[in-house]
Amino acid sequence: MYELLIANKNYSSWSLRPWVLMTALGIPFRERQIPFPAGSSYATFRPFSPTGRVPCLSDGGLAVWDSLAIVEYLAERHPGVWPADAEARAFARCIAAEMHSGFTTLRDMCGMSCGIRVRLHERPAALEADIARIGEIWNGGLTRFGGPFLAGATFTAADAFFAPVVFRAQTYGLDFGGASSVYVERMLALPAMRAWYKAALAEPWREAGHEAETLSFGVLTADFRRQ
Repeated sequence: MYELLIANKNYSSWSLRPWVLMTALGIPFRERQIPFPAGSSYATFRPFSPTGRVPCLSDGGLAVWDSLAIVEYLAERHPGVWPADAEARAFARCIAAEMHSGFTTLRDMCGMSCGIRVRLHERPAALEADIARIGEIWNGGLTRFGGPFLAGATFTAADAFFAPVVFRAQTYGLDFGGASSVYVERMLALPAMRAWYKAALAEPWREAGHEAETLSFGVLTADFRRQ
């Protein structure tokens, strides 16, 4: 059976992607969770992950690291990871790759922290540009392929790659326009997303660096995590 190494569910957007994909598609795996330590995480994760980062998938003695590589590895072995339709599949791969490598300002200013709500101090032009582009992707995919997911009728890796943005929308009150609000609600209602969120709220750990970074960009308005 696969083993998936992840970090804190409250913070780790990269861990969420393969976890929610495998959970939603019913791909069996064991979860191995190691919380982020204070300071650098490389020494903590290096014994399990060649890069010292999470997520990392173990398949027997084989390590597969980086969320995009993990998804492609799974796609070679399990149906439904990418859409069956060639046009939808190409679109799904493009937007997943764009999410994987882009949206730097959104990542920096709106770090994933599932259990809190934050009012941003400001929304500079670069952040607005990231929000607008994500709205364009989401609304374009929903219209082009008929929904209710980004590349058609079923949840695929395209949705998994944007799952952290869905939690960011909830945390920071982000509106991506058009039908995106319905998409956010649909994603938040998925059993896999609800399971991740419930576990994130229950975590006893706090990592000072993540906490300070989030609150450097906004004001905490609510905290639903275990106290």
